Amino acid sequence: MSKPKQLPPGAVIGILGGGQLGRMLSVAASRLGYRCHVYEPGAAPAGDVAHRLTTAPYEDEAALRAFAASVDVVTYEFENVPAEALDLIESIVPIRPNRRALAVSQDRLAEKDFLSGLGLSVAPYAAVDSAEDLAAAMAGRARGILKTRRFGYDGKGQVRVAAGDDPAAAWAQVGAPSVLEGFVDFSAEISVIAARGQDGAVAVYDPGLNVHRDGILRTTTVPCGLPSRLIPEAVLLASRIVTALDYVGVMGVELFVTPQGLVVNEIAPRVHNSGHWTQAGCAVDQFEQHIRAVAGLPLGDGQRHADVVMENLIGDDIQRLPQLLAQPDTQIHLYGKAESRPGRKMGHVNRIRR
Repeated sequence: MSKPKQLPPGAVIGILGGGQLGRMLSVAASRLGYRCHVYEPGAAPAGDVAHRLTTAPYEDEAALRAFAASVDVVTYEFENVPAEALDLIESIVPIRPNRRALAVSQDRLAEKDFLSGLGLSVAPYAAVDSAEDLAAAMAGRARGILKTRRFGYDGKGQVRVAAGDDPAAAWAQVGAPSVLEGFVDFSAEISVIAARGQDGAVAVYDPGLNVHRDGILRTTTVPCGLPSRLIPEAVLLASRIVTALDYVGVMGVELFVTPQGLVVNEIAPRVHNSGHWTQAGCAVDQFEQHIRAVAGLPLGDGQRHADVVMENLIGDDIQRLPQLLAQPDTQIHLYGKAESRPGRKMGHVNRIRR
């Protein structure tokens, strides 16, 4: 493998998406001497801290060309960028992580086929394109979760289905090409944040224990408190995924802990909510690690130096800010969003555990 060409200080990194992940990527890039140009069709909290912001739809070819021509490399903070926009950008400037990683993660069926093709365990699944497909897929199952193949996140785009339910009614709630996933009997959910550089080097952070509520991540705790034998298994599993994809950047890998071993829930080809704890627990957090990778720099040391609990501030949780500011060993990250709504991530806190 050839030696990566490192971006010099002052180079410009383009970021597709202007949410909180893009905001924190921009801050990390600035610490390494880079500037960021954010492309976002809507509201862009990242624009407050980036060097430059383009506000335009992904269908605006002129805006996309101007954006691509102004940067040295492009990355993204969310995976649902239209393929046509990516085609245009990639004709002008490199995109990292690569398009294969996006194609796999944008489609739940493609993702499960890819993971099972690596010999990794996933939930039982079946493609569903109609109410009739759903009825056939549910045959012999007590329950399952019907998920859209594309664009679902934080519990959106999915519906629980039980034996005896009307397939037509369940299908009508989703109404798009989907996957039926069988339920997995798991005792915990963990996630692993893995990074791979352009030179093929891999660095993996300690697994974190995740707790969800209403389909949204509430807390991630490290260490995860699981049997020590599972830690190297989770790390090696994540390494296999990023290597198989020839991946460059940071990836989040969500895993179920079951009596039969680890089952992959899903992958996210970007920095990940469950990796925010690295900001307080590691010398090089996931955001700097991602910038290092896409810029061709050596990966940093992902070793954990502190025990941390990350808590998302969702909706009215932001009203607890005065109390949080008074707490010791608490690191606060607010996302610059003007309006709080139920289910909306307004920020997060990292608490160091003594």
